[in-house]
Parts: sequence; structure tokens; C-alpha cells
Amino acid sequence: MRSQLKIALCASVAVLSAGGVAQAQDMVGACLITKTDTNPFFAKMKEGATEAAAENNIELSTYAGKIDGDVETQVAAIETCIASGASGILITPSDSRALAPAIEQARNNDLLVIALDTPFEPADTADATFATDNFRAGELIGQWAAATMGDEAENAKIAFLDLNPSQVSVDYLRNQGFMQGFGIEVNDETRIGDEDDPRIVGHDVTDGNEDGGRQAMENLLQQDPGINLVYTINEPAAAGAYEALNAVGLTDQATIVSIDGGCPGVQNVQDGVIGATSMQFPLDMASQGIEAIRAYADDGSLPENTEGLDFFDTGVTLVTDSPVQGIDSITSEEALEQCWG
Repeated sequence: MRSQLKIALCASVAVLSAGGVAQAQDMVGACLITKTDTNPFFAKMKEGATEAAAENNIELSTYAGKIDGDVETQVAAIETCIASGASGILITPSDSRALAPAIEQARNNDLLVIALDTPFEPADTADATFATDNFRAGELIGQWAAATMGDEAENAKIAFLDLNPSQVSVDYLRNQGFMQGFGIEVNDETRIGDEDDPRIVGHDVTDGNEDGGRQAMENLLQQDPGINLVYTINEPAAAGAYEALNAVGLTDQATIVSIDGGCPGVQNVQDGVIGATSMQFPLDMASQGIEAIRAYADDGSLPENTEGLDFFDTGVTLVTDSPVQGIDSITSEEALEQCWG
């Protein structure tokens, strides 16, 4: 049954040598479970986990959902990791609420569980979170868009290209951060923006991919062909939005902003497809998570930062070739030298 599960889960297992690791360290197991294996963001995360596993004498097994939002596959992967006797799990949850029972089961079996990129709800469902401050990532591109539009920001017609209907934390945190940065009223306690703001044309979902971005943009243009600002959950969705705008000759009318910082997305900043993007560092998320699993396997220590919290902010940097005063940023040329860490 376990071998069948591995095939169904699109799992790959990397047995990593102990090169350079002290002989006193026992080989331990760890699992990386991502939302998909097609998004370059998760490929970079896998790269970081694989490199860190080799350095820390860890046998790493990797699993991925078939599409973003594939909870069933991630649950099966968690169960496989528990059965394998792994010491810890790194996971980007496809649904930050629905996966809670499976995560509880893993922790009850003494596995360290670390959320990468997407916090659980509540956050303490996992032992720790290594992620971008997604609200801040959205806020940066919102601030840039508002400053770039200047007085015309009051007349903006904004399309929101979100992730999926389940509205996981990474989705709405970026979305609401953008609203606050742009100047749309956001409740300080709930972090929910004013959806009645007349500048909001509407929302559609993209599943975080190019095809979804294209379709969502087409749908929203039918509602209002005057859209002049497009918020996108990530850079693949942004690329699809640009294709839809280009097909109807509206690329000069609308500015696209996004989040991720992968090399293809940064190249799109350089090419003028995306006005600005917030760069994340998934390689650091994964490598730091692997180091935390190694420490837990060695002496049972749990990750904790200097503030005594279980959230580890792995950083975010605004990338644009049209900088604005008062907002720190780097150019696309600088960003292409680091692409996700």
C-alpha cells in the first residue's frame, strides 16, 4: 500500500550522502511536502531542502500535490511520512485549515512539523513557520502602485487575481497587504479590506498558474475593460494576465504587480511585463527548516527565534526598474543575481 501511495503522490526520494558531516550524527529522515511540483517556487524550495539535507546527514523524501489545493494528496503524504519514521516534516499547506487533523496526528507521533511559506490557521497547528511576511509582501507592491499612479490612484480600476476559492492564509494576507499599501481601508484587527471601495472591479482565482491568470483576467475585463491596475497572487498568474491584456491591446493601459521573485518573474519585470514584484526566499525557508529538523533529531530542541516566537520571517525585497522615493527596492538586474535566494 505504501509503494502505491508513493506512486500516486508523485513522490521522489533522495538518499543523500553524509559528505562532510560528522560521523557522530545519525542519519535521520525528513519529508518535504509542497503544494505542487510544477511551480518553480517549489522547485527552488526543494533545491534548498536537498542541499541542506546533504549537509546535515538527512534522508529527504519529497512529495507534491497534483494541483494547488490538493489536500487529499498532502494528507496521504503526511501519513506516509509518519509511517516511515521520519523525524520531521516541512510542508506548504494547500489548505491551512483542512490539514490540521493530519498535522496533529504527525505531532502526536513526535514528528517536528514546520510550515513553509503558508502559515497554518491557527499558526500553532505547526511547531513553527518559516515564511515571508506575506502581508508585508503585498503591502510593498501596493505602496509602489499607489506612488507610481500618484493622483490617479484615486481613479484606479483594480483587478484582483487571487489563488483559489479556499482563501489560504498566503492568499488573503498578500491580498489584504496590497489593499493597505494602496490605500484601501483595512481593519487593523481583522486585516480585512473594504471590498466596497469603488476602485475594486472584482476578484477571480488563478490556481497560481499562467492559464488561470489568463482566464481570470479575461473574466474581469468583461466586467470592466477600463482596468488599469492588476494585483496578482504570483508571477505565473501575472504572466497569464499580461497575455490576456496583450490579446486585446491593453498592456499600456494596465500596470501589473505581483509577488514571488523567481527568475522568470524578475525577467518579466525587466521586460516590462510586471511593474514591480516582491521577492521571497524559498531556498532559505527550506534550508532553515531542514536545520531545525536536524536540531530536533539531535536533542529534541524546538525552533524559537530571539523574540521567543515560532514565526521566522525569511525576508522580502521589492523588485522594480521604476523605483519610487521612500520605498526601498532593487533593480531587476540585481534581482536576477539572487532569484529566490
